[in-house]
Amino acid sequence: MTTAHDFHAKTIDGTDKSLGDYAGKALLVVNVASKCGLTPQYEGLEALQKKYGDRGFAVLGFPCNQFAGQEPGAEADIKTFCQSKYDVTFPLFSKVDVNGETKHPLYAWLETQPTSPEGPGDITWNFAKFLIAKDGSIVARFSPKEDPSGAKIVAAIESALG
Repeated sequence: MTTAHDFHAKTIDGTDKSLGDYAGKALLVVNVASKCGLTPQYEGLEALQKKYGDRGFAVLGFPCNQFAGQEPGAEADIKTFCQSKYDVTFPLFSKVDVNGETKHPLYAWLETQPTSPEGPGDITWNFAKFLIAKDGSIVARFSPKEDPSGAKIVAAIESALG
């Protein structure tokens, strides 16, 4: 059975990272963008990282420029923006495609999994959120507009953490 731990991705600094390194942690995988109306969600994502990080949780940010060109910068620019504007400490990865023929293999897998409250299918916009259990299985998928620090996501994270 395939899990999120079977995938690799390049970090924002260009290092290959096995998502298997996160085994035993609950993860919130999010396609992020710096010039989107939803960009202020970085605050809520970082708040989740700070609140639950020591309990075995991590937000994983995957910059994506597929939606209205809202992540145009290079990786170094993205990293600087996230750290200076939102004090982001959670792991960021290199820019990926989340839809189409060039979509990252992780997203190809995520999009086919039976999920709720939002079901399987293509990513509709920046800040789509996938909650991954400690064993690498997918727990839930939340729409881009779902507030990361809202009751639905917080309850799902707390349940995933046990």
